[in-house]
Amino acid sequence: MVLSKTASETDVSIHSTFASRFVRNSLPRFKMPENSIPKEAAFQIINDELMLDGNPRLNLASFVTTWMEPECNKLIMDAINKNYVDMDEYPVTTELQNRCVNMIAHLFNAPLGESEAAVGVGTVGSSEAIMLAGLAFKRKWQNKRKAEGKPYDKPNIVTGANVQVCWEKFARYFEVELKEVKLREGYYVMDPAKAVELVDENTICVAAILGSTLNGEFEDVKLLNDLLVEKNKETGWDTPIHVDAASGGFIAPFLYPELEWDFRLPLVKSINVSGHKYGLVYAGIGWVIWRSKDDLPEELIFHINYLGADQPTFTLNFSKGSSQVIAQYYQLIRLGHEGYKNVMENCHENAMVLKEGLEKTGRFNIVSKDDGVPLVAFSLKDNKRHDEFEISEMLRRYGWIVPAYTMPADAQHITVLRVVIREDFSRTLAERLVLDIQKVVHELDALPAKLNARLATEKQEQVKNGTVKKTAIETQREITAYWKKYVTERKSNNKTQIC
Repeated sequence: MVLSKTASETDVSIHSTFASRFVRNSLPRFKMPENSIPKEAAFQIINDELMLDGNPRLNLASFVTTWMEPECNKLIMDAINKNYVDMDEYPVTTELQNRCVNMIAHLFNAPLGESEAAVGVGTVGSSEAIMLAGLAFKRKWQNKRKAEGKPYDKPNIVTGANVQVCWEKFARYFEVELKEVKLREGYYVMDPAKAVELVDENTICVAAILGSTLNGEFEDVKLLNDLLVEKNKETGWDTPIHVDAASGGFIAPFLYPELEWDFRLPLVKSINVSGHKYGLVYAGIGWVIWRSKDDLPEELIFHINYLGADQPTFTLNFSKGSSQVIAQYYQLIRLGHEGYKNVMENCHENAMVLKEGLEKTGRFNIVSKDDGVPLVAFSLKDNKRHDEFEISEMLRRYGWIVPAYTMPADAQHITVLRVVIREDFSRTLAERLVLDIQKVVHELDALPAKLNARLATEKQEQVKNGTVKKTAIETQREITAYWKKYVTERKSNNKTQIC
């Protein structure tokens, strides 16, 4: 006689994963479960939750690459278990990183001799790259001040108010005063003249942005360099420039080769660039390049030997994967100058398609420039009834993730929407996005004015008429009654249409 056990007792995988107790019962969310579960169940539970994430290719808020070729994907997976920092164990990976550094240095016109190696390092992104560059500037400035017998406890850095948050992190974490050039309506990047005015003897560097996060515009690094050269001559200082080319570093050399923003300018001492943006690699890779060895103080470089050989290292992180370095090398040799130029031209053309489509609606002002990072930043010509944040929210119904945000000081009264054009954003998608934006605008036109605008108008009327202000509770009750009435009317209209 054969005795058998039920599936519920043995929990063998003879039923659908979804019928197993591991999926039917919820797991603790913030504590590790006591018992193990089958790999199939673990996969299914996580996969089910991840389905609720947005589609990366429709995430138009991000500059980060969301598509790579299958061949590169395979290289990434094959190297997923390699620790980049184990240079002695993975010498070829180290060699590929060195090749990337030299290729990028030449791309940025570093003044290298025929057989001279470039000075630079791979990072986990431009944030780490900026921290390293900032530390180099701070240490070099401190060393100079110490040698001159002058105070060295109040370093500052000059930037525009449009800088990415990593600059604020650097200033706060490493105790450097951040002196920001304020923006103004119609001019959303750092004014070089105003930046130079803020420079003093404690300025470790001026940071220029090649591709503002806000509107994609390139700052005038050439003018900044020329003005700073004159100030240095007048004062005897030697204030340098760092170029944050996180977004524009892989764009300018191919679309605007004559633009002088890089090491062709004498005061540019270091440049960072994000490989995971227009370097066309998945998230997790950045680069920082120095003009020469003299611009990176030797005392910042550590030497370790417990992994098998003497290894110089200058990073904030230690262990990290090798995959992104390998992927960057793949893109550099796979595409070459020709391929990168084709990709950047295509992105620019699709940005123009989107821009022209939005202009034809007659509803938007274009805030971005035609030259710069291929993106379109735009705002409503009339946002009295509805604003950009409502458009952003309603576009999510169509799958699009389009951010709305206010500009920094002193242009914070300006609100914009921004669409970043990446390699995988086609002309067809650009045209579809315009149609969906038009649908959203028409839907908003049919809705009552946003509550904050209506209440602001009422408040103005109360002040004008001298009437007593309503209490918070009265105002809330009125809002609730208003929306109840609105929803009831909408339901009634829908029933009438169905009948």
